[in-house]
Amino acid sequence: AGSFCCWNNNRVSIPVFNLLPTSGRRRCCLYSSTQGFNQEEIRQKLRAFPGGSVDLLKQDSGVAVLTVNNPARMNAFSGSMMVDLEEKVSQLENWTEGKGLVVRGAAETFCSGSDLNAVRAISSPQDGMKMCMFMQDALTRLLRLPLVSVALVEGRALGGGAELTTACDFRLMATGSVIQFVHKHMGLVPGWGGAARLVHIVGSQNALKLLGGAVKVDPERGLDVGLADGVLEADEDTPGASTPVQQAEDWLRRYTEGPVPVIQAVKKVVLAGRELPLLEALRMEKEVFGTVWGAPANLQALASKSKHK
Repeated sequence: AGSFCCWNNNRVSIPVFNLLPTSGRRRCCLYSSTQGFNQEEIRQKLRAFPGGSVDLLKQDSGVAVLTVNNPARMNAFSGSMMVDLEEKVSQLENWTEGKGLVVRGAAETFCSGSDLNAVRAISSPQDGMKMCMFMQDALTRLLRLPLVSVALVEGRALGGGAELTTACDFRLMATGSVIQFVHKHMGLVPGWGGAARLVHIVGSQNALKLLGGAVKVDPERGLDVGLADGVLEADEDTPGASTPVQQAEDWLRRYTEGPVPVIQAVKKVVLAGRELPLLEALRMEKEVFGTVWGAPANLQALASKSKHK
């Protein structure tokens, strides 16, 4: 579990899940300066390639909407958008009232990966590795948020956009949408952590097929291999029909209904089970259990005898 540990100020190794975002706590980076990771230096380099934005809307419902917004380039990530993403993840790490997150693209398409203008400008192996570490860190932190997250895939999710979908707990695909790991066509493999996450989601055999074949995954195939968790049907002709974002929020609600501490605790124990060895996962589950046992939501449920409802 060493790769999932970091050092606190007293130089004691702590499992990353003890540092799951709580207001005032320090969050954990995947990489350190000894591995050539200087986050501020990378931020400055990436900001030199502007364009688009990553927008965050936090709602009173406890569900936020994160929008990749660069329609002129099919929502491809410019350098400044990569910094935007990391900053929005930091905001969500400190959002104590949050329970859920919808990740989407503007203008009815998800994300086409990296802006090639930025990619060409940072094409040296050294700069590429730094960008890789920066985005791996940001997307790993996105997945580790104590929020239940869903990627709303409209249009195309290509390359890095496909990788972004894997940094969410669930994926909903709209009719006509496509997820495609096109890295092979660019002479690359995923570098933002998408391959490792994809194996967890669909298994190694399917991951090899999707990466090695650069397969276009439509909603039907997505459901078949387990990459998609649901399909949103188009309902544009019905007056007053819900927007895709509203449909995604409605779909997510079944997993976010309930008190904030309970929903966040559910996410934390699932993270522990996914990323930690069994004994450490059990210890973490015990610790998280201790935060909700006897807490207001638990006492209220006991008083109302809601267990069998």
